[in-house]
Amino acid sequence: MHQITSRRTGLALALALPLTLLATACGEGNSNPGPQKPTNPTTAERAYPLNSIRKNLTVAFVPKQKGGNLYLEAASKGGKSVVSKLGSSFQEVGTSDSTDVSGQADYISQLTNQGVDAIAVSAQDPTALCSALKRAMGKGIAVITYDSDTRPECRNAFISPADTDELTFTLVQSLAQQINYNGDIAILSAGQNATNQNTWIKSMREDLATDPRYTRIRLVTIAYGDDKDDKSYQLTGELLKKYPNLKGIISPTTIGIKAAARYLSQSPEYKGKVKLTGLGTPNDMRPYVKDGTVQSFELWDPTELGKLAAWTAVSLASNKITGREGQAFKAVGGQFFTLKTNGVINLGEPTVFTIKNIDDYNF
Repeated sequence: MHQITSRRTGLALALALPLTLLATACGEGNSNPGPQKPTNPTTAERAYPLNSIRKNLTVAFVPKQKGGNLYLEAASKGGKSVVSKLGSSFQEVGTSDSTDVSGQADYISQLTNQGVDAIAVSAQDPTALCSALKRAMGKGIAVITYDSDTRPECRNAFISPADTDELTFTLVQSLAQQINYNGDIAILSAGQNATNQNTWIKSMREDLATDPRYTRIRLVTIAYGDDKDDKSYQLTGELLKKYPNLKGIISPTTIGIKAAARYLSQSPEYKGKVKLTGLGTPNDMRPYVKDGTVQSFELWDPTELGKLAAWTAVSLASNKITGREGQAFKAVGGQFFTLKTNGVINLGEPTVFTIKNIDDYNF
């Protein structure tokens, strides 16, 4: 974990100037600088050409939740577009319950038995899927995780939506500014075992505990809505009643922030008084930004996340990369990506959405 001071140096303007998305979900209308080329040109030059990619592969996506989650649906849509472009077959399987870990493991086992070439998983649990994923790798299947990771030894590579330090820094700083660095706050998360959520929560806790600007901010609780709209909506009401001095909520989940925003917008007692930020899609959050319920929130483009996951899966299945640190490849739009420690590939910086720019995006 980086020190707070080093984070502050690189992110001082994060809330004043919107960050640049890798691309919008509709793709073609906005500029797309993407990640920068690796500083070592010899690494980039070793990236393999497109015509060396294998065709007629079978790539399977296993999201945390199949159906009812627009974020994950967008990621699968992006993955399918890349797989089709590269001349291979795409399929998506998964449980409708984002907490059904055994169900997700069963789907992975089914895909292994089918002999697919690559499996991309948004993991419900960091350890419970390991047995099924290791079996798949033992059969020669390329395994990656995206959005939510497992233990590193249980997959070949992980597509991380954003750098944890940068993401949590901007979330905490945004809410802190809105509540004048003083008051009780809560976190409305997804499932208790979701790897990405727990990683972000741990980082936010560290920010709050170590940054002297946050000494008057108190994290009173963490609530888990299990990425279910009705449960997240209900929990928002319960938080407000249980903690009458609550000044703000961070919800690092697209379903949770939308549900919380809907509750606040319908409550004259709380709208505009209890601040809300987190991770949301522009289309979901647009009405709540425009009616003053939410000042800012952030997210990366889930379609681009799925595209990068698919490209990485095909690259692994084509034996062009292995997941080793320092390997580089050229992916969607000619952008270079480099594998970091433990096979982590960062998508890029998220965008901070406000009333000034939210109409510029459509996903």
